[in-house]
Amino acid sequence: MTAVRGTRNSQDDEDFDVEEALALVKGETAPTPRSRPVPAPDGGQHGHRAAPTEHHRATPWPQARTIAERAGRAGACRAPVSVPLDASLGLVLATPLAALTDLPSFDTSAMDGWAVAGPGPWDVREEGVLAGQAQPERLTDGEAVRIATGARIPQDVTAVLRSEHGRTDEKGRLHATRDVVHGQDIRPRGQECRSGDHLLPVGALVTPAVLGLAAAAGYDTLAALPRPRAEVLVLGDELLTSGLPRDGLIRDALGPMLPSWLRAAGAEVVGVRRLGDDAEALHKAIAGSGADLIVTTGGTAAGPVDHVHPVLARLGAELLVDGVKVRPGHPMLLARTGENQHLVGLPGNPLAAVSGLLTLAEPLLRTLAGRAAPEPYAMPLTEAVHGHPYDTRLVPVALRAERAVPLHYNGPAMLRGIAASDALAVVPPGGARAGQELEILDLPWALAGLGACIE
Repeated sequence: MTAVRGTRNSQDDEDFDVEEALALVKGETAPTPRSRPVPAPDGGQHGHRAAPTEHHRATPWPQARTIAERAGRAGACRAPVSVPLDASLGLVLATPLAALTDLPSFDTSAMDGWAVAGPGPWDVREEGVLAGQAQPERLTDGEAVRIATGARIPQDVTAVLRSEHGRTDEKGRLHATRDVVHGQDIRPRGQECRSGDHLLPVGALVTPAVLGLAAAAGYDTLAALPRPRAEVLVLGDELLTSGLPRDGLIRDALGPMLPSWLRAAGAEVVGVRRLGDDAEALHKAIAGSGADLIVTTGGTAAGPVDHVHPVLARLGAELLVDGVKVRPGHPMLLARTGENQHLVGLPGNPLAAVSGLLTLAEPLLRTLAGRAAPEPYAMPLTEAVHGHPYDTRLVPVALRAERAVPLHYNGPAMLRGIAASDALAVVPPGGARAGQELEILDLPWALAGLGACIE
């Protein structure tokens, strides 16, 4: 089992009320939490208070993702920045990409061969034409010159004769072995675009291909939306940063894992700080952070060292999501801590933290970065998956032959399943049968195939 942090107990992410389970088996609606008598000090009963309101007040999973996305929109109107090409991968264009020159900017040869003028056979000049040369000497009818792919076409050239389509006789004259069509294998100036043509719209994701196009079109920098800045605060006195677990201490799995997840979601990670279980240190860290998104690990429940809620209340933060109807990960939260700053509180169980990342952090960061939401899609399950009576469940799956294969080791404290997965399947309350199509959540680095290489 991997490190466990910040839930009410080690099983809380998967356990549910027996009464609710029996109601589900009978086909009834799961009961809502009701008021229960409060024991008086003398053993009697007086008054009523609400039963634990975990799933009563928690936000449904789809709605929680929508709230996170909307929160990102509120801070998405940030000034564009000018970014060098080699630093712009994964950003989003803030202005249209317009051609700064014709492409190609002069007539070029599409093949290695000979540039020929007029009908053949042709006398071949001794000097050839290579790519990168300035204006070559013009040809007259009956002349040919060796030419390389990408080289500038001399004036008055009729066509380019490919190397494999020509032969020379004993006098050195060039003959075509097939018909020559006027203009063949010549890329005319402006074939791809003319100067000023719009190549890509605002909001286009800068992929490796976009970098190549921008460079070809004459750009050294791009106007893009800046990456949202994220800071990670790792909580817990029991966490080790190296070596084997010992003496009641466990390895911190989230500190090493979260920065890469956040970068893959489009963020610039400005810091990872380990604070332990110190309420004052947490208050100071949140109050002094300049990040767009603060991510905390653990401490989101109501235990003696779960300081996130009290510190947020002390700071006057606005809770936008306080618990989500999803397993694992339901103690997650989203708060507005400043005019353009939010905090995502992740449960300390590793897979529960991944659930929180994809539920709250990813939609918020994606919107802040100006990225478009991925197109939703579904795939059939290869086998049945157990569900929770009233909550959504996220299950790691491998994608094989257009089907989703549920993976084992998917408990809230486990990373073995997600480490071998391609995506998460969204299992509705009550579970899903074999062959049932479920919504699939791609992992961040699978989106556009470039997340893992964004630094």
